[in-house]
Amino acid sequence: MSQSSVERHAPDAPGAPDVPGQGEPWFPSVRPATVTDTTGRTAAIPAFWTRLFPVLVLVTALTRLPSFSRALWNPDEGFLATQARQLADGGVLYDTVVDRKPPLVPWLYQGALGLFGDQSLWPVRVAALVAVVVGAGLAASIAHRRWGERAAWYAGICYVLLSVGLVPEDTQAATFEVFMLPWTVAAIWCAERARWTGAGLALAGAVLSKQTGGAVLLPILLLWWQARAGWGAFARLGAGALLPVAGAALAFGPGRFLYWIATGSGSYLSADGAGFRPLLRALGGIGLLTLAFLPLLIALLSVVRSRTRGRRLPAAADLWLWLAASLAATTVGLQFFGHYFLQLVPALALLGAAALHEAGARVATAALTATAFLTCAFVGWGFAADRAELDHAHRVADTVRAYTGRHDPVLLWGMHPEGYWLAGRTPASRYLTAGFLTNFSGGRDGAMVGEKYAMAGAWSHFRHELRHRPPELIVDDSRDKNYGAERMPTLWRHLRGHYEKVATIDGSDFYLRADDARH
Repeated sequence: MSQSSVERHAPDAPGAPDVPGQGEPWFPSVRPATVTDTTGRTAAIPAFWTRLFPVLVLVTALTRLPSFSRALWNPDEGFLATQARQLADGGVLYDTVVDRKPPLVPWLYQGALGLFGDQSLWPVRVAALVAVVVGAGLAASIAHRRWGERAAWYAGICYVLLSVGLVPEDTQAATFEVFMLPWTVAAIWCAERARWTGAGLALAGAVLSKQTGGAVLLPILLLWWQARAGWGAFARLGAGALLPVAGAALAFGPGRFLYWIATGSGSYLSADGAGFRPLLRALGGIGLLTLAFLPLLIALLSVVRSRTRGRRLPAAADLWLWLAASLAATTVGLQFFGHYFLQLVPALALLGAAALHEAGARVATAALTATAFLTCAFVGWGFAADRAELDHAHRVADTVRAYTGRHDPVLLWGMHPEGYWLAGRTPASRYLTAGFLTNFSGGRDGAMVGEKYAMAGAWSHFRHELRHRPPELIVDDSRDKNYGAERMPTLWRHLRGHYEKVATIDGSDFYLRADDARH
């Protein structure tokens, strides 16, 4: 077998150095499994992968069981599911279907629900499970290259366990961060192997999944600098990262693309008017993830502070930088929603694996056992999580169906676009939440909420939609929050002039188009 067929690495031994430019480690004492590559040659697979991969799949499936226990977990899932239907019906992203996020995850939803049906979100829940397994596998591969087989097991399993260490609606939902993370891990995986074009492409995948995925660029650049890879490698990295993003911009129109994913969110990316709520969310998110990581944190601190028996954390400057950059990314917009903190998981898992590798088998077993018990608590929380908002959304959807026909356009004035998907009704506006038109988000209680804080030009588009495709039913789902319809002069005048209030359900007001307005 040629050296090109199987890239070899030094066996796992204390202090064994990595061999620059070589691939995954394998161990002479273990017979490798084999596969046939595309050229017909036989390539070796380390036997430990045939043991580790099924375990990662099993543990991921168990930790994500709550994901399949309810129709929806949060408004982001409802937003994406509604978007998928609009795109399938001929909608155009960033035009007739809009969002502040890049296109990869909306496309994923469109493709998955188009293939398997859009009455349930199980296809994207399975895709989220696969994304976690891929991320965990890549993290294990990074640890395997750096510290050996035992560390690979630690990294992969820690990745899976930590991925559910937040509020269930943030971890069990199939949303942006879940699909962004494997790209970020792939970027580090490629960079440490001097595959700079691949690192750039993975970086682009992360950014096109969610903008904050770009934080992984900092540890990539550190790896490039440490490797003294030169400007040619930097050019390949840059080309791999920029060309896919530039291609997406050209496909949608550079100005429109830039507006929706960056420049159009100026007022939204602010905590003004939210009081202490963002700070409390930040403390809650960091606190929960710290709790999930606590046994590993104790081991990590023990190794970092130890100066006896030669115990020291292996060199991991890029991982610390990755953790710091990811933490900085959670501060963008100063909203601190819980799912933002998922971005810390890969770096934490790898740092935890490094600590367990140095701490010894007994400490590692205790730390992993404690982490697993904590994970069981988070999984149990997932099954017991409050369903009040979902139940409310179902009641709203049932009422919408009672007052409208299948093809009637509907406007849900609120922050819960899942009502469109649950009701099976078409949105009357490209703005699926009132946030685009009021700047409401993150619990703002007065300041910076209102028509004048909307995205530029939004109310002009909205008035045009109300005139040319009037909704059969308008639901004010604000429920006494400060973006209610009566506080928006343009919408309130339109309601009073053309609609009649027909019902109030759980504080949500339903306005049916008046008979004279139909003629």
